[in-house]
Amino acid sequence: MNENNAHEKKLYIQLYSIHGLVRGHNLELGRDADTGGQVKYVIELANALSEDPRVDKVELVTRLIKDKKVSPDYSQHIEKINDKFSIVRIKCGGKKYIRKELLWQHLEEFVDKSIKHIKSAGRLPDIVHSHYADAGYVCGELTKFFGMPLIHTGHSLGKEKLRKLLQDGMEMEDIEKKFKICHRINVEEDVIYFADKIITSTRQEIQKQYAAYKNVNFEKFKIIPPGVDLEKFFSYNRPEQVQDEVIKLREVITEKLMRFFVDGSKPLILSISRAAKKKNIAGLITAYGEDKELQKKANLAIFAGIRKDIQTMEENEKEVLTEILLLMDKYDLYGRLAIPKRHDSAHEVPELYRIAAESGGIFVNPAFTEPFGLTLIEAAASGVPVVSTDDGGPRDIINNCKNGLLVDVADTKNISDALNKILDDKKLWNDFSENGIINVKKYYTWKAHVDSYLIEAAGLSGERQRTNTFENIGKKLFGIQKIIISDIDNTLLGDERALEEFILFLSKYKGKIGFAVATGRSIESALEVLNEYSVPVPDVIISSVGSEIFYNDSGKLIYSKGWDNHISHLWKKDTVADLLGKFNFLTCQESAAQRKYKISYFIENGEENLQKVKDAVMKNKLKVNLIFSHGSLLDVLPYRASKGKAIRYLSFGWNIPHKNILIAGDSGNDIGMLKGEMLGVVVANYSPELEPLKGSKRIYFAGRPYAGGIIEGIKFYDFLSDGKDNGHG
Repeated sequence: MNENNAHEKKLYIQLYSIHGLVRGHNLELGRDADTGGQVKYVIELANALSEDPRVDKVELVTRLIKDKKVSPDYSQHIEKINDKFSIVRIKCGGKKYIRKELLWQHLEEFVDKSIKHIKSAGRLPDIVHSHYADAGYVCGELTKFFGMPLIHTGHSLGKEKLRKLLQDGMEMEDIEKKFKICHRINVEEDVIYFADKIITSTRQEIQKQYAAYKNVNFEKFKIIPPGVDLEKFFSYNRPEQVQDEVIKLREVITEKLMRFFVDGSKPLILSISRAAKKKNIAGLITAYGEDKELQKKANLAIFAGIRKDIQTMEENEKEVLTEILLLMDKYDLYGRLAIPKRHDSAHEVPELYRIAAESGGIFVNPAFTEPFGLTLIEAAASGVPVVSTDDGGPRDIINNCKNGLLVDVADTKNISDALNKILDDKKLWNDFSENGIINVKKYYTWKAHVDSYLIEAAGLSGERQRTNTFENIGKKLFGIQKIIISDIDNTLLGDERALEEFILFLSKYKGKIGFAVATGRSIESALEVLNEYSVPVPDVIISSVGSEIFYNDSGKLIYSKGWDNHISHLWKKDTVADLLGKFNFLTCQESAAQRKYKISYFIENGEENLQKVKDAVMKNKLKVNLIFSHGSLLDVLPYRASKGKAIRYLSFGWNIPHKNILIAGDSGNDIGMLKGEMLGVVVANYSPELEPLKGSKRIYFAGRPYAGGIIEGIKFYDFLSDGKDNGHG
């Protein structure tokens, strides 16, 4: 290694695969629709990256699941795979397992908690790599915040899925209800736009699938086919690889298969896939069932995922497995067809290929569509010839490996004809077997994949211009450790000389201490008054009594969709407005004061009538937050919203300790943010509603009013020091 290379920066890469059913060992491939080839691809990619000396750290970020229906492995927050590779699990949308189509509504939460994880790590990833559309959305939001390059791998695309479902006769309304397909396609358009690089396994994915999207830019694409683990998937005719544990495993698998077969000495036709309609397992069984001569020549084994009780499975899997059993009965395939209930993908599957090869058998991929086809290169490495769908990835694989036949699987006779052709020609079988073993090493190794991958990653590093992002504020908030948050009216404003003193202080500590305002004003009104008094636009503006959060990216304000999503829970604005409209002591404030998550009133005899409002909303089981201030103002918000809750949301999301947040306020709508573990400052001109806060451990009542009181509080807490608890722990 030369001196320049020795000092090259090693990469920190984060891979995102959201659904959660992923772990570092014994992958449950085929367990359900979320545990297909994507899981295997992501784990093997992460492992291969971690083994490369150019990579310092790899994290696979996924969802934490704590559910009795799945393995406790998925509830482990951090799973360390090796010294450089860990699986990080983030809680999102509760703890129960949720299929990926139902996760969309929870992704803002995943974004926020990913931000917290990144900030707690103290180092920005050099690359984020999303897998599937949901992860694409999450990583798109992260790269908007932090500016690191985004690599995306789709694995499958919504438009292609929609086309196939419509072709199969499913109604659009049902497709949308089940798969949220329109939302997925819109997200994919955004991901295609924001991604710096899109990795595909085949050219067909680009030309036939991605080309259907309006935001496609062909310069972004790079074809890097996945690899195969040659330590696991070695050739059937390499006896030096066969050890005692392999022999024992072979005996277990053979016994499992022999329970199904009358004559176990026949060649084995093998198929391994999820129980999904698009995998066309029924087509393979039909091809075998309608060809009596083929049944005499070979047995058929289908490993269609993992199952315990078909009746408890998802509707899709249940339908496919039921059809398999009915076809088995229809063609009377007992004694010739094996359908085991489960298999160990890490250990048994490699041996299954070798058993098929030793028997003189064939591997079949009968899927209607196949983006890549990992099983085909596994079969090639093991030395078993293949018959595969003439679609997508298999075209490239068969062209490179010369290890089998492509057929139009829509006609099941094509499948049986191809199987017969290979079984009847020993020389052809041997040619396909040897070609696969040799050529898979040329085209499909993880080392070759990682070499190409890291060339692309290196090319994306360094500064580059982005559009429609707010990475400046992301990087600033990533770096700051302390923040001052103030109300505007009668706290920040009110004494011009003190305000000038405070602004001078902010400029002196710019880049070290963040500045935010939390106000009852709308964002438009807040900006107007701050501009009027020459106050620099804060890093963050919490407006409309905490019902909105905006980030400042070099003067451009970005609305926090994460906060919007968080507070929308159980908010019934029209129902609340109809109920409170019946009280004659409430008068709606001007239209500008009304917001998506805020209804504002003037209230007569506030202390007395406030209880009537509380009783009414409780009686009607409406979850709201009532903010009473200045003796005559009432704001009604979602129960999750307030200035205090918004600040805690920022504290959590950006991993800023409470002791490093100083809050200043003057009235009742500041109570929520002044209470708690943060450092509170009440300016001398405070409203009577704050009187009960006197004596609180972490609330300082200043002697100076307005901005002067904030400055006094900063000095009181010794907020600028590096002390662990600012002298007031």
